[in-house]
Amino acid sequence: MDSILIFFTIILAASILQTSTGFGFSIMATPFLLILFLPQEAIQINIILSLVISASLIVKIRRDIDFMLLKRFTAGSIAGVPFGLLILLSVDINTFTLGVSILLLALTALLVFKFKVKATRQRDYVVGGISGLLTTSIGMPGPPLLLYFTGTDAEKGKIRATTLAFYLFIYFVSLLTQIIFAGTSERIWTSSLYAIPIVFLGLLIGQMLFKRLNQRIFRIVTYILLSGTGLYLLVDSLIKL
Repeated sequence: MDSILIFFTIILAASILQTSTGFGFSIMATPFLLILFLPQEAIQINIILSLVISASLIVKIRRDIDFMLLKRFTAGSIAGVPFGLLILLSVDINTFTLGVSILLLALTALLVFKFKVKATRQRDYVVGGISGLLTTSIGMPGPPLLLYFTGTDAEKGKIRATTLAFYLFIYFVSLLTQIIFAGTSERIWTSSLYAIPIVFLGLLIGQMLFKRLNQRIFRIVTYILLSGTGLYLLVDSLIKL
Protein backbone atom coordinates (compact mmCIF):
# COMPACT_ATOMS: atom_id res chain seq x y z
CA MET A 1 0.00 0.00 0.00
CA ASP A 2 2.84 2.41 0.87
CA SER A 3 4.49 1.77 -2.50
CA ILE A 4 1.22 2.52 -4.32
CA LEU A 5 0.77 5.81 -2.46
CA ILE A 6 4.38 6.81 -3.19
CA PHE A 7 3.89 5.90 -6.86
CA PHE A 8 0.72 7.99 -7.16
CA THR A 9 2.39 10.92 -5.35
CA ILE A 10 5.33 10.85 -7.77
CA ILE A 11 3.01 10.82 -10.79
CA LEU A 12 0.82 13.59 -9.36
CA ALA A 13 3.77 15.87 -8.54
CA ALA A 14 5.41 15.28 -11.94
CA SER A 15 2.14 16.00 -13.77
CA ILE A 16 1.70 19.28 -11.89
CA LEU A 17 5.27 20.27 -12.72
CA GLN A 18 4.68 19.37 -16.38
CA THR A 19 1.91 21.94 -16.61
CA SER A 20 4.08 24.71 -15.18
CA THR A 21 7.26 24.06 -17.16
CA GLY A 22 6.30 22.03 -20.23
CA PHE A 23 9.32 19.79 -19.58
CA GLY A 24 8.82 18.58 -16.05
CA PHE A 25 7.15 15.16 -16.15
CA SER A 26 9.98 12.90 -17.27
CA ILE A 27 12.65 14.93 -15.45
CA MET A 28 10.72 14.64 -12.19
CA ALA A 29 9.14 11.19 -12.55
CA THR A 30 12.01 9.02 -13.82
CA PRO A 31 14.48 9.53 -10.93
CA PHE A 32 11.83 8.82 -8.28
CA LEU A 33 10.37 5.87 -10.19
CA LEU A 34 13.84 4.32 -10.02
CA ILE A 35 13.27 3.99 -6.28
CA LEU A 36 10.24 1.74 -6.86
CA PHE A 37 11.00 0.01 -10.15
CA LEU A 38 13.85 -1.50 -12.12
CA PRO A 39 15.36 0.93 -14.68
CA GLN A 40 13.62 -0.63 -17.67
CA GLU A 41 10.26 -0.58 -15.84
CA ALA A 42 10.68 3.02 -14.63
CA ILE A 43 11.66 4.24 -18.09
CA GLN A 44 8.81 2.49 -19.91
CA ILE A 45 6.20 3.69 -17.41
CA ASN A 46 7.51 7.22 -17.83
CA ILE A 47 7.45 6.94 -21.62
CA ILE A 48 3.88 5.56 -21.71
CA LEU A 49 2.54 8.29 -19.42
CA SER A 50 4.50 10.99 -21.26
CA LEU A 51 2.91 9.80 -24.50
CA VAL A 52 -0.52 10.16 -22.91
CA ILE A 53 0.30 13.70 -21.75
CA SER A 54 1.71 14.79 -25.11
CA ALA A 55 -1.25 13.36 -27.03
CA SER A 56 -3.77 15.05 -24.73
CA LEU A 57 -2.11 18.48 -24.95
CA ILE A 58 -1.03 18.61 -28.61
CA VAL A 59 -4.57 18.83 -29.99
CA LYS A 60 -5.09 22.33 -28.54
CA ILE A 61 -1.78 23.78 -29.73
CA ARG A 62 -1.05 21.87 -32.95
CA ARG A 63 -1.35 25.05 -35.08
CA ASP A 64 1.69 26.56 -33.33
CA ILE A 65 4.08 23.75 -34.38
CA ASP A 66 7.25 24.80 -36.21
CA PHE A 67 7.38 21.92 -38.70
CA MET A 68 10.86 22.71 -40.03
CA LEU A 69 12.33 22.62 -36.53
CA LEU A 70 10.32 19.49 -35.75
CA LYS A 71 11.72 17.84 -38.88
CA ARG A 72 15.32 18.57 -37.83
CA PHE A 73 14.78 17.37 -34.27
CA THR A 74 13.16 14.18 -35.57
CA ALA A 75 15.93 13.44 -38.08
CA GLY A 76 18.60 13.97 -35.43
CA SER A 77 16.82 11.84 -32.85
CA ILE A 78 16.73 8.79 -35.13
CA ALA A 79 20.54 8.68 -34.99
CA GLY A 80 20.54 8.90 -31.18
CA VAL A 81 17.97 6.18 -30.43
CA PRO A 82 20.21 3.10 -31.03
CA PHE A 83 23.01 4.53 -28.88
CA GLY A 84 20.54 5.13 -26.06
CA LEU A 85 19.32 1.54 -26.31
CA LEU A 86 22.91 0.30 -26.11
CA ILE A 87 23.41 2.28 -22.89
CA LEU A 88 20.19 0.92 -21.40
CA LEU A 89 21.11 -2.70 -22.12
CA SER A 90 24.76 -2.52 -21.05
CA VAL A 91 24.86 -0.33 -17.93
CA ASP A 92 24.17 -1.76 -14.45
CA ILE A 93 21.51 -0.19 -12.22
CA ASN A 94 23.88 1.62 -9.84
CA THR A 95 25.91 3.19 -12.62
CA PHE A 96 22.64 4.06 -14.34
CA THR A 97 21.31 5.86 -11.22
CA LEU A 98 24.63 7.67 -10.75
CA GLY A 99 24.48 8.91 -14.35
CA VAL A 100 20.94 10.21 -13.92
CA SER A 101 21.89 12.07 -10.72
CA ILE A 102 24.86 13.77 -12.38
CA LEU A 103 22.71 14.75 -15.35
CA LEU A 104 20.07 16.32 -13.09
CA LEU A 105 22.62 18.28 -11.06
CA ALA A 106 24.39 19.51 -14.21
CA LEU A 107 21.05 20.54 -15.73
CA THR A 108 20.07 22.45 -12.59
CA ALA A 109 23.41 24.27 -12.46
CA LEU A 110 23.20 25.30 -16.11
CA LEU A 111 19.63 26.58 -15.66
CA VAL A 112 20.48 28.52 -12.50
CA PHE A 113 23.44 30.21 -14.19
CA LYS A 114 21.29 30.92 -17.28
CA PHE A 115 23.43 28.95 -19.72
CA LYS A 116 22.69 30.04 -23.29
CA VAL A 117 23.49 28.60 -26.69
CA LYS A 118 22.57 30.18 -30.01
CA ALA A 119 20.14 28.13 -32.10
CA THR A 120 21.39 27.06 -35.55
CA ARG A 121 20.26 24.52 -38.14
CA GLN A 122 23.17 22.17 -37.33
CA ARG A 123 22.58 22.41 -33.59
CA ASP A 124 18.92 21.52 -34.11
CA TYR A 125 20.06 18.12 -35.42
CA VAL A 126 22.58 17.68 -32.60
CA VAL A 127 20.02 18.52 -29.90
CA GLY A 128 17.56 16.11 -31.51
CA GLY A 129 20.22 13.38 -31.49
CA ILE A 130 21.07 13.89 -27.80
CA SER A 131 17.39 13.98 -26.94
CA GLY A 132 16.82 10.69 -28.81
CA LEU A 133 19.73 9.07 -26.96
CA LEU A 134 18.43 10.22 -23.57
CA THR A 135 14.87 9.11 -24.30
CA THR A 136 15.83 5.53 -25.10
CA SER A 137 18.42 5.27 -22.33
CA ILE A 138 16.76 7.07 -19.40
CA GLY A 139 13.35 8.21 -20.71
CA MET A 140 14.24 11.94 -20.43
CA PRO A 141 14.29 13.89 -23.72
CA GLY A 142 13.70 17.20 -21.96
CA PRO A 143 17.14 18.31 -20.64
CA PRO A 144 18.81 19.14 -23.97
CA LEU A 145 15.66 20.83 -25.27
CA LEU A 146 15.21 22.82 -22.07
CA LEU A 147 18.79 24.10 -22.19
CA TYR A 148 18.66 24.76 -25.93
CA PHE A 149 15.49 26.81 -25.78
CA THR A 150 16.76 29.04 -22.95
CA GLY A 151 19.08 30.61 -25.51
CA THR A 152 16.57 31.23 -28.27
CA ASP A 153 14.19 34.12 -28.85
CA ALA A 154 11.54 31.88 -30.41
CA GLU A 155 7.95 32.48 -29.37
CA LYS A 156 7.11 30.40 -26.28
CA GLY A 157 3.89 28.97 -27.69
CA LYS A 158 5.74 27.72 -30.77
CA ILE A 159 8.46 26.17 -28.60
CA ARG A 160 5.90 24.34 -26.44
CA ALA A 161 3.89 23.02 -29.40
CA THR A 162 6.98 21.89 -31.32
CA THR A 163 8.41 20.20 -28.22
CA LEU A 164 5.18 18.28 -27.57
CA ALA A 165 4.98 17.17 -31.20
CA PHE A 166 8.58 15.97 -31.02
CA TYR A 167 7.82 14.13 -27.78
CA LEU A 168 5.00 12.24 -29.48
CA PHE A 169 7.44 10.97 -32.08
CA ILE A 170 10.48 10.22 -29.92
CA TYR A 171 8.53 8.63 -27.06
CA PHE A 172 6.70 6.35 -29.49
CA VAL A 173 9.89 5.33 -31.29
CA SER A 174 11.75 4.78 -28.01
CA LEU A 175 8.95 2.71 -26.50
CA LEU A 176 8.69 0.56 -29.62
CA THR A 177 12.47 0.11 -29.72
CA GLN A 178 12.60 -0.90 -26.06
CA ILE A 179 9.74 -3.38 -26.40
CA ILE A 180 11.39 -5.04 -29.42
CA PHE A 181 14.95 -5.22 -28.06
CA ALA A 182 14.56 -5.15 -24.26
CA GLY A 183 11.04 -6.52 -23.78
CA THR A 184 8.25 -5.29 -21.50
CA SER A 185 6.08 -6.68 -18.70
CA GLU A 186 2.53 -6.77 -17.40
CA ARG A 187 3.62 -4.73 -14.35
CA ILE A 188 4.69 -1.85 -16.59
CA TRP A 189 1.38 -1.62 -18.41
CA THR A 190 -0.78 -2.21 -15.33
CA SER A 191 1.05 0.49 -13.36
CA SER A 192 0.75 2.90 -16.29
CA LEU A 193 -2.98 2.22 -16.63
CA TYR A 194 -3.61 2.90 -12.94
CA ALA A 195 -1.57 6.12 -13.14
CA ILE A 196 -3.42 7.71 -16.08
CA PRO A 197 -6.25 9.22 -13.95
CA ILE A 198 -3.61 10.63 -11.58
CA VAL A 199 -1.82 12.21 -14.55
CA PHE A 200 -4.95 14.06 -15.68
CA LEU A 201 -5.66 15.15 -12.10
CA GLY A 202 -2.13 16.56 -11.87
CA LEU A 203 -2.49 18.41 -15.17
CA LEU A 204 -5.76 19.95 -13.94
CA ILE A 205 -4.25 21.04 -10.60
CA GLY A 206 -1.18 22.36 -12.38
CA GLN A 207 -3.31 24.55 -14.65
CA MET A 208 -5.09 26.07 -11.64
CA LEU A 209 -1.83 26.69 -9.77
CA PHE A 210 -0.17 28.14 -12.86
CA LYS A 211 -2.80 30.89 -13.03
CA ARG A 212 -2.33 31.85 -9.39
CA LEU A 213 1.39 31.54 -8.66
CA ASN A 214 4.24 33.69 -9.93
CA GLN A 215 6.34 32.07 -12.66
CA ARG A 216 9.50 32.90 -10.69
CA ILE A 217 8.21 30.79 -7.79
CA PHE A 218 7.59 27.89 -10.14
CA ARG A 219 11.14 28.22 -11.44
CA ILE A 220 12.62 28.19 -7.93
CA VAL A 221 10.52 25.15 -6.99
CA THR A 222 11.71 23.40 -10.15
CA TYR A 223 15.36 24.07 -9.28
CA ILE A 224 14.84 22.78 -5.74
CA LEU A 225 13.14 19.61 -6.96
CA LEU A 226 15.78 18.93 -9.61
CA SER A 227 18.75 19.51 -7.32
CA GLY A 228 17.14 17.65 -4.40
CA THR A 229 16.35 14.65 -6.58
CA GLY A 230 19.83 14.69 -8.09
CA LEU A 231 21.53 14.85 -4.70
CA TYR A 232 19.39 12.05 -3.28
CA LEU A 233 20.17 9.73 -6.20
CA LEU A 234 23.86 10.69 -6.14
CA VAL A 235 24.27 9.91 -2.42
CA ASP A 236 22.24 6.71 -2.73
CA SER A 237 24.27 5.42 -5.69
CA LEU A 238 27.62 6.35 -4.05
CA ILE A 239 26.66 4.49 -0.86
CA LYS A 240 25.98 1.36 -2.91
CA LEU A 241 29.30 1.47 -4.75
